[in-house]
Amino acid sequence: MVASSDTGGVKPMSITGRMVRERERLLGMSAEERAWRAQWMKDQKLSPNEPKYVPEYWRERYNPIRRAYRAPLDLVQKSLTPVIGLEWAHAIRFWTGKIALSAFAILATTYYFKYNQNDWTRKGGWRVIHSREAVVPGDPGYPNFPKRESPSEYAARGFKQSPI
Repeated sequence: MVASSDTGGVKPMSITGRMVRERERLLGMSAEERAWRAQWMKDQKLSPNEPKYVPEYWRERYNPIRRAYRAPLDLVQKSLTPVIGLEWAHAIRFWTGKIALSAFAILATTYYFKYNQNDWTRKGGWRVIHSREAVVPGDPGYPNFPKRESPSEYAARGFKQSPI
């Protein structure tokens, strides 16, 4: 079995050379190494029109379904970019999506627990059990804590409160 690699089986090579470490540069560089280092430093500067946005690249990168659900926040980002800049517009787009998904998850969970309770009318649903209130010395009516009246109250699951 052949393991996949990022380099396609070719050993990776550093384009920075040994001069990437400051200690190596301080040991001394030849004229050729100085020229190479100067050229390398110039190559690290991006031209004014970079990074280049290529729409075809993004169309190929994201499938149609992903483009469809990203479209609303993409429009928000596109309208905010001229006003507040690309970085802030992207941050607002990112966090708006996260907050919306979190709010949806909270609302869906609340709805499920509210309308899908486990009671005597159904088999499924989450069973939420509430503990009795703690009675400690100093509370009014201390030694008298609420007791169940009969064994039929255990596991009743709301049957006695039913209007039927």
